[in-house]
Amino acid sequence: MNLLSQKHRLGALAVAIVGCATGSDGQPSESSTADSARPNFVVIVVDDLRWDELGVAGHPYLETPNIDRLAAEGAYFTESFHAVALCSPNRASILTGQYPSQHGIIDNVARNRASHRLKTFPQVLQQEGYETGFLGKWHMGNDPTPRPGFDFWSAIPGQGRVHNPIFFEDGGQHEVEGYITDIITDRAIGFIEQERTEPFFLYIAHKAIHPNVIQLDDGSTDGSLPGGFIPADRHAGRYSSEVFPRRANVPSSIDEVGSAAMRSAIGLRTLGGGNPLTATPETDETTIRGRAEMLLAVDEGLGRILETLEQAGTLDQTVIILTSDNGYFYGEHGLSVERRMPFDESIRNPLLIRYPPAVEAGRVVSDFALTVDIAPTVLELAGAPIGEHIQGRSLLPILRGEKANWRKSILVEFYTYENPFPWLVDMDYRLVRTKQYKYVHWIKHPPELYDLAADPFETHNVIDEPGMASVARTLRSELGRLTLETLGLDGG
Repeated sequence: MNLLSQKHRLGALAVAIVGCATGSDGQPSESSTADSARPNFVVIVVDDLRWDELGVAGHPYLETPNIDRLAAEGAYFTESFHAVALCSPNRASILTGQYPSQHGIIDNVARNRASHRLKTFPQVLQQEGYETGFLGKWHMGNDPTPRPGFDFWSAIPGQGRVHNPIFFEDGGQHEVEGYITDIITDRAIGFIEQERTEPFFLYIAHKAIHPNVIQLDDGSTDGSLPGGFIPADRHAGRYSSEVFPRRANVPSSIDEVGSAAMRSAIGLRTLGGGNPLTATPETDETTIRGRAEMLLAVDEGLGRILETLEQAGTLDQTVIILTSDNGYFYGEHGLSVERRMPFDESIRNPLLIRYPPAVEAGRVVSDFALTVDIAPTVLELAGAPIGEHIQGRSLLPILRGEKANWRKSILVEFYTYENPFPWLVDMDYRLVRTKQYKYVHWIKHPPELYDLAADPFETHNVIDEPGMASVARTLRSELGRLTLETLGLDGG
C-alpha cells in the first residue's frame, strides 16, 4: 500500500471512529476496524420521486419497507432539497457537487459532449483505488456510451423503455429481456458479488418512477410503445382502489393559484394545447397509483441489495444513500405531471443514508441538505480529496451533531431553454429558502415571498403585505450572496 492510500484509509477510519461504531443490531460493527477503513458505496437515484412518496414520509398506502429500513437503521433527512429541480441538471449536480451555473448542464436538452467533460466524484474514487460502476439512466443526453470515472458501465439510451430495454454494455447496445428495474437490480447484485481486493462504488440510476416515454437519438419520441407509469406485472393493480388525499394547495381553478408567475405559465400551457389545468388541475389517480406501484420494484430491488450485502458480511461496511433527481406535482399550485417549479413539491427531496460506523440509527435530520452535498459526503467518507470546484458541503458534521456553522439558507437555480416546452419560456428563477421564508426571484416575473410558518402550502404571496418589505430585502441580499458564491465570487 502506498503512503497516499494509507493516509486516506486512516482518514476514513478516523471519520468512522468519531461516529457511532455500532451495527444495525446495536453491537460493534466490523466496519470500524482498520481492515475495512474505506467503505463501499451504493448510491441510488430514483427518477421523479417526491419527498413524500415513501412509507416513512407518511404516504397513506404505499409500502416501502426496505427504504424505510434505511431510515430506521440510518439517517432520514426531512429538509433536503434539490440544487435544481430538473432531471439532467440535477443528476449532474449530484455527480459533480456543483450547481448548474458551474457544471453547465442547465436543462434536459441532449448535452452529450458536455456530460463527457464533467468533473465527477466517481473519477476521484477511481483514482483512489475504488472499483466504480454505473447502472441505468444517465440522462444528460441520449448518448449511452461510457463516461469517465467508471470501470463498469451499463446504461440505457435516453429515457429507455420499461420492458425489454436496450442497454449499452460490453462495447455495444443490446436488448435485455425483462422489466427494467429488475434488470438493473440483477446487474447491481452481480457487480456487488464480484471478488475484489479494493472497495467498490456503485451508482444506480433508476428509470423508475418515470413514464414509459421512449426518447430516440434525434430527440424525438417513439409513440409505438405504451406510455404512462408501468409497474412490474406482479405489482400491477395493487393500489387500484386507493385514493391519494390531496394537499391543501390543489386549486379547483386557475383563479385560486396564488402565484402570478404560475398563472401565466398555466395559461400558456393551455393555449399551447397542453393540459387544460383550469378545468382539471389534479394529477389523476391512475397516474399516482401507477407511480406507487412502479416504485415497489425499486424497493424490492433495494431489499435484494441489502440481503446480498448481509450475506457477504459487508452491509455495515457499505454506505447506502438513496435520493431522487426532482419532485413531482399532483395538482399543487395548478400543476399536474410537472416537476420544475420553485415550490416544495418540486424542490424538496427524499434523502436517506445508512452507514452504522458514522450514522446513528434512527437519526432524523432537520438541518438543510442539498443534492450538491452528496459528492463531498462520499469523498470524505472514502478519505478522498474534495476538490475546490465542489460547492456542496459534506453532511458528516451535522450527522455528528456539529451544527454551529451549518447553513441557515439554501439556493435553488432553474433555467428554461427547452424548446419542446414553450409554456416554460420566461420561467427562469433563483430562490432562497430559510426555515421560515421562501423568496423567489423570477427573471421575467415579479418576485414572490412566502411565509412558510404561517403558510406551509405556499398559497399566498405576501411580498406586498405590511411589514414584509424588510424581510424581502434581507432575503434578496442573502440570495445575492449565495448566487455570488456559486459563481466563485466573494459573497460577503
